[in-house]
Amino acid sequence: MATFEDYCVLTHEDLEDMKDCISTQDLPSAINTIKEYLKKQDLVELNIGVTGESGSGKSTFVNAFRGLGDEEEGCAKTGVVETTTEPAVYLHPKYKNVKVWDLPGIGTPNFKADEYLKMVQFERYDFFIIIASDRFRECHTQLATEIMKMKKRFYFVRSKIDLSIEAEKRKKNFDLKNTLDIIRKDCENGLRKIGIEDPVVFLIFGWEFGKYDLNVLQERMEKELPQHKRRVLMLALPNITLEINERKKKALEENIGKVAFLSACMAAVPVPGLSIAVDLAIIAVEIEKYCNTFGLDKESLEKLCEKYGKRLENVEGLINSAWYQRLCTGSIIAILREISFLITEDAVESAVRFIPILGSVAAGVMSYCTVSTMLKSALNEVAEDARKVLISLLETEV
Repeated sequence: MATFEDYCVLTHEDLEDMKDCISTQDLPSAINTIKEYLKKQDLVELNIGVTGESGSGKSTFVNAFRGLGDEEEGCAKTGVVETTTEPAVYLHPKYKNVKVWDLPGIGTPNFKADEYLKMVQFERYDFFIIIASDRFRECHTQLATEIMKMKKRFYFVRSKIDLSIEAEKRKKNFDLKNTLDIIRKDCENGLRKIGIEDPVVFLIFGWEFGKYDLNVLQERMEKELPQHKRRVLMLALPNITLEINERKKKALEENIGKVAFLSACMAAVPVPGLSIAVDLAIIAVEIEKYCNTFGLDKESLEKLCEKYGKRLENVEGLINSAWYQRLCTGSIIAILREISFLITEDAVESAVRFIPILGSVAAGVMSYCTVSTMLKSALNEVAEDARKVLISLLETEV
């Protein structure tokens, strides 16, 4: 059976304090209190260290992971020579608690893995991405060995796959899948020869981040992260593959019970008009999060259209949900107020709330059902629109 902790990160005492606080506030202040709590859910910090030899594509990976190109504002500097002399942190454009660190290059003649990790303050990172643009060498395995000693996770990424593929395309019997398998096995065999048991190598092309092994890498990282950090990783990843689109939906769906439970608890506070105001605030905050997470906001769509050479108006024509337009005009609350059953819910709740014991329970159940039903419907709409947009941009057949 689900416990209180399954639905809310607050303790029972914290929730009681919130209810007491809200009961003494005017409606605008109470709504701000709820909004602040909802935002705190996604403030779990995630730190990713990206390392490798000079020119291996570290900075391009840092940019691609954050959904940026190499020349966009806020991007990590890229170049054929080492451009990073000390750890440089780059915040995710939408989730400032997600920090991707471009670490100094390894592979110098005097490289010592243990000293390097101390220099970059290894303890701050949740995991490391170790990048090579060709073969993995001893410096990579030295670093991996030291990371293992410190009980941290790391992932070997072979970058610049496009160069290898272009070289193989000249052959008569070129086969993409076979070529990728050969590159992957060659890297893994090379790592075994220099001391890594059972290595796994992920093939990534930074300029077309969604190709090749991104889905497999994401799945592996998500599986090995602590549970409270998995959600943050999933929300932060750029929505550039159908698999990621589906996993984002699942991650957001799992949170609906928590926010609906919060609504149910607030429904018991005997302040006229508070329940409907809280429900509207919860729904508005969550739906805005859905649109941003799936990239269904104006800025994200404009960037994607520019990248894939599509016209914005054509892509927007694929979006059926009203939530996108309301988000662009800042009027999500307005459309919610037009939904009659929410108003009806508030009227009924107001009547039953003052029935001793049973009234509070009934009001809570109604709030829970209303919020969870609306959020599930909105999430399905937004995720489906994002899927259609993605298929259009990638010209993918399902």
